[in-house]
Amino acid sequence: MSLAYSSFAQGQVKQFDGNSDVGAVLHRGAVSYDEEKQEYTISGSGSNIWGSHDEFHFAWKKLEGDFILQAHGTLVGKGVDPHRKTGWMVRNSLDSSSPMVSVQLHGDGLISLQYRKTEGGEVEEVRSTISAPDVLQIERKGNQYTMSVARFGEPFTKSEVPNLDLGNEVYVGLFVCAHNKDVTEKARFRNVRIIKPVKEGFTPYRDYIGSHIETMDVDSGHRTVVYSDPGSLQAPNWTPDGKALIYNSSKGLMYRFDLDTRKPQEINTDFVKNNNNDHVISFDGKMLGLSSSSGKQEYGSLIYTVPIEGGKPKLITPTGPSYLHGWSPDGKYLTYTGQRNNEFDIYKIASDGSGKEIRLTTHPSLDDGSEYSPDGKYIYFNSVRTGRMQLWRMKPDGSDQEQLTFDDYNNWFPHISPDGKWIAFLSYMNDIDPNDHPFYRHVYLRLMPVSGGAPKVIAYVYGGQGSINTPSWSPDSKKIAFVSNDASLTPKP
Repeated sequence: MSLAYSSFAQGQVKQFDGNSDVGAVLHRGAVSYDEEKQEYTISGSGSNIWGSHDEFHFAWKKLEGDFILQAHGTLVGKGVDPHRKTGWMVRNSLDSSSPMVSVQLHGDGLISLQYRKTEGGEVEEVRSTISAPDVLQIERKGNQYTMSVARFGEPFTKSEVPNLDLGNEVYVGLFVCAHNKDVTEKARFRNVRIIKPVKEGFTPYRDYIGSHIETMDVDSGHRTVVYSDPGSLQAPNWTPDGKALIYNSSKGLMYRFDLDTRKPQEINTDFVKNNNNDHVISFDGKMLGLSSSSGKQEYGSLIYTVPIEGGKPKLITPTGPSYLHGWSPDGKYLTYTGQRNNEFDIYKIASDGSGKEIRLTTHPSLDDGSEYSPDGKYIYFNSVRTGRMQLWRMKPDGSDQEQLTFDDYNNWFPHISPDGKWIAFLSYMNDIDPNDHPFYRHVYLRLMPVSGGAPKVIAYVYGGQGSINTPSWSPDSKKIAFVSNDASLTPKP
């Protein structure tokens, strides 16, 4: 169902507080929202956003402090004027001459960061080096505004205004300007996120912010928020029957989220309560593997298995720390990261807990994130042994270890699609310690063919730790599930 709000209704439109025509426009603008697609359509008139005053239609929300605004958007149709424009805007007020900053995508493909420093002042701009992007982001940190834009599949290109004082409380939102007072133009936006980031100085693993569980069509990048929570939800596994997601919370509990009813239900894991975000479902969908610090405290995280519907857990690894990441397709082995003698390596062990653990990697650097391919021929993992964290693979006995990615990102947690064709993984920027995968950062979800080739970006996410630590493909290999984060979901203390 779609709900439309005119500029005169001043109704709340999903994430926005209201929508308004700004300036002396001749034709009323409007905003509609498609609940099923989670997609906005905005129409607007107006002669320009330039000089000393502006004319456009604006879907807006009032915000204080720092924020991140993200969307995947395009202008609709051929349009009348090549300088029609759309994008994100931040304003001090709804007056036409207000100080402002905006990410402006023009009909001819020009993309620029435009800003007005004072009331009634002239607009200045910083033009981007790329043309016709469809992924648009602006971020505020204090008085610094950073525009990040990309053509879907490519990394961001950035421009910034370092010192622009628009006041603490501002209007933020999406706009459309026709650049012709006599016509109305439209733009369409999906993956719209208005994000409050974590506060500076937070303590990791003690201070948490809210979570969105999202699913995404891998081909198009179209994202759907299926559930939001003020707490920290982490690492959704997609069940092999396609009906549910299984995830953990920072409280240590496990949940099953039914994709039809959109309701979570706690999974009974008996005495194993301190579960972390390293959990895996067996290929046949009958068992759930857990990593938890509920047992011998001197070891930290140990690995347990439990029936998928819940029940009494069985201890698999008698020593630790041990962090589960993979289950062999035949169900016989679990593969995990173990810290032994101050070194993190990849091990495997019989899934019934019999026999000794088998060490698969021996390099002194961190090896992590091990996962079997669906055909059982390889174990994929990530390793920092060549400087940055990169993706690798090896035979199930640990032989023939080979590097798969060679770029400037820190790449974690390779997840192989059920059809065996694709690797989805998490990429941190190169300013992150390659041994770390922290919470609450700008990250990419990327995709590359199993046969090799250049990775492409499939999601631009504020998240990181807990976003996609575990296998999260849908059984038809068309979608993945992950977590993004937003402090606005978390109640103020």
